[in-house]
Amino acid sequence: MQSLEQIPFLPIEFFKGQEVVSRAFTPQAIFKSSGTTQQNRSRHFVADVSFYKQHAQLLFEDAYGPLAGCVVLALLPSYLEQGDSSLVMMIDHFIKATGQTEEGFYLHNHNDLREALKSAKAAGKKVYLFGVTYALLDLAEEISPEEGEGIVLFETGGMKGRRREMIREELHAILSKAFGVAAIHSEYGMTELLSQAYSQGFGIFQPSRTLRILIRDVNDPLAVSAVSSSGGINVIDLANIDSCAFIETKDLGKLYSDGSFEVLGRFDNSDVRGCNLMVG
Repeated sequence: MQSLEQIPFLPIEFFKGQEVVSRAFTPQAIFKSSGTTQQNRSRHFVADVSFYKQHAQLLFEDAYGPLAGCVVLALLPSYLEQGDSSLVMMIDHFIKATGQTEEGFYLHNHNDLREALKSAKAAGKKVYLFGVTYALLDLAEEISPEEGEGIVLFETGGMKGRRREMIREELHAILSKAFGVAAIHSEYGMTELLSQAYSQGFGIFQPSRTLRILIRDVNDPLAVSAVSSSGGINVIDLANIDSCAFIETKDLGKLYSDGSFEVLGRFDNSDVRGCNLMVG
């Protein structure tokens, strides 16, 4: 093979029915995708949990700066209830890395979360709030813009059948107004990847140091391009050293000339999965 475009990418569905590993090992964790009871959950066998945690922190701090001294709060009820979530493990590690005294995770106890926001802001700390989409919309109906002003708000995707689907622009407009923030941040990540990419607004993601996006023709999965174009998203994740680094996702996206990318939606009939799979 003479180029990246010639490498075959593994369809992401293989993580549902197969043990996708590059070598024999005893997994320290098995991450499972979010989904309904009618769906098979994808599984990612992880050889070294400490590597995943340290790597996730490195990529986040590349984008946002040191976690130490900040406060991380998370409204992720469905992920907590289902268990085996890579997102929950990542956020839990972030919470510990901050050294914060505030509780980090919240289910449906919005009053406690609002008190934690108030306390952290009063102490002059930078606050990151991660939330599954439907839960943030629930909170948006209770919170005032003054309470949210100044925080960094991440929506991680996922209506989970709780609310009507909406385009990204509509969703972010609702959340921005309710929380009093100028932009809604997002994370592009999934069970099958150990790397993440972050958007600091307008749905444009910056690739991290170990993640690269290529675009494939929607009618020909072998026609892959690394130049600016639209189509199916193929991901190269160099952190996936124990599984597969070349993955053909079910996301539709657009690649820009500077390497940044946008997620436009999902292929028809593909499973609805977080994180951040809102149609733009």
